[in-house]
Amino acid sequence: MTSPARKPSRIQTENRQRIRDAALGLFATHGFRGTTLDQIADACGMHKPNLIYYYDSKEAIHIDLLNTLMEEWLSPLDAMDAEGDPLEEIIGYIRRKMEMSRLYPRESRLFANEIVQGAPRMLPHLESTLKPLFDKQCGIIAKWMNDGKIAEMHPAHLIFSIWAVTQHYADFEAQIAVLLPGDDKRARGADQFVEMMFRKVLTP
Repeated sequence: MTSPARKPSRIQTENRQRIRDAALGLFATHGFRGTTLDQIADACGMHKPNLIYYYDSKEAIHIDLLNTLMEEWLSPLDAMDAEGDPLEEIIGYIRRKMEMSRLYPRESRLFANEIVQGAPRMLPHLESTLKPLFDKQCGIIAKWMNDGKIAEMHPAHLIFSIWAVTQHYADFEAQIAVLLPGDDKRARGADQFVEMMFRKVLTP
């Protein structure tokens, strides 16, 4: 009989989080290829052998971050309710995506870097997790359009457009900060503009 896996101690859990936080900043800035285990160890204040006790490779850290990120990234799309008001469900999704772009810019850049490289470490997850959810929600949006509740367009390209607009505010944060200084005002203006734009596009 196999003994149950031991639950990680508080110290082990805290150390794994320290490693993930340090690696996230480095991967988001330098990409996977531009980041080393030595850099991650320095950033989290550990000796490299101690880090390897928790993660045996840079790739293992990267995959752990991506898997956690995918769950968080998909939750707003999954929350779109087929029984809700169509326009408000989509606008609610857009609001959540804009909030995530403000709160998690490093995570967004990590995900974007992985996709730009061809998703070498994440492709199976995209196929097994994202694709079924994407197809399901596209079907819901298509039904709303067929029922005349929102304007007709290609559901997939609508979702792609939402991703492109909302994630721009995370992935190009440095450029936006130069062009539109003032964090609070910039955030309010972005939310209002993006919501207004999609309301106009979606209203029949």
